[in-house]
Amino acid sequence: MTETHEDDQNYAMILELMNGGTLYELFGRRIALDEKEAHRIIAPIFDAVIYCHNMGIAHRDIKPENILLTDKDVNVATFKVSDFGMARFIDGEQALATTMCGSPAYVAPEVLLQENNEQEGYDKVCDFWSIGVILFYLLSGKKPFECEDNFELYEMIKEGDYGDF
Repeated sequence: MTETHEDDQNYAMILELMNGGTLYELFGRRIALDEKEAHRIIAPIFDAVIYCHNMGIAHRDIKPENILLTDKDVNVATFKVSDFGMARFIDGEQALATTMCGSPAYVAPEVLLQENNEQEGYDKVCDFWSIGVILFYLLSGKKPFECEDNFELYEMIKEGDYGDF
């Protein structure tokens, strides 16, 4: 956020223009990246998430659509995490999250275990699973878990069944 304005009826945030689109759009332009390119993208995402975690915040919806680029040229772009609509404070064991949320292909198994009360809450590390899925996609050009049926997809994720790789 670069600036805010407030009056009696409105509150406005002025945000940085992200000319490069999203990481999801980058996937559409590229097949798979080499390790150096993937590192250049994933390292600032890790840094941003670690910063949030240190502040007690779990994002809970890390996915390529929520990673913005400042430029279409990957070599000069800065990568930024966006859309904190699912984020919440999770500070220690007393404040575990119990809501099942996140995007199907990127959601962590511990989040899915909330559906049938198979586990008593999850913490901020669910974000690292999502980053791992993105990294897998960056390096291989494929998602580790893919299925049209969300129930089957969730079972694959809970079992760690990432197919024929």
